[in-house]
Amino acid sequence: MDDDRIEKIRQRAYEIWEREGSLQGDHERHWHQAEMEIDREAALPLTADDALPETREGASSDVLTVEALAARTGISGDEAQELIDRLGNDRAAIEQAARSLRAKRQR
Repeated sequence: MDDDRIEKIRQRAYEIWEREGSLQGDHERHWHQAEMEIDREAALPLTADDALPETREGASSDVLTVEALAARTGISGDEAQELIDRLGNDRAAIEQAARSLRAKRQR
């Protein structure tokens, strides 16, 4: 394994451990979770523009922001991207619209 990757995983595992209350005993789970997150981030383009450099199609929203919104609110990545494109930087409006979409789907 490359030293830079190991250090990133080590740092992320520590952050996960801190976020979960610094309790002892889950170091392997923290390490595996960190490893998956770091590898996933390394595989993703930084922005949608990076994913389609020749055509510049798609919005320029950060892919991780879109993914996080989708995961947090239970909507699809495409729906999350559409809301971000339509509502810009108004986080409260984006969150509210995402939750409304999910609620309509559950009816």
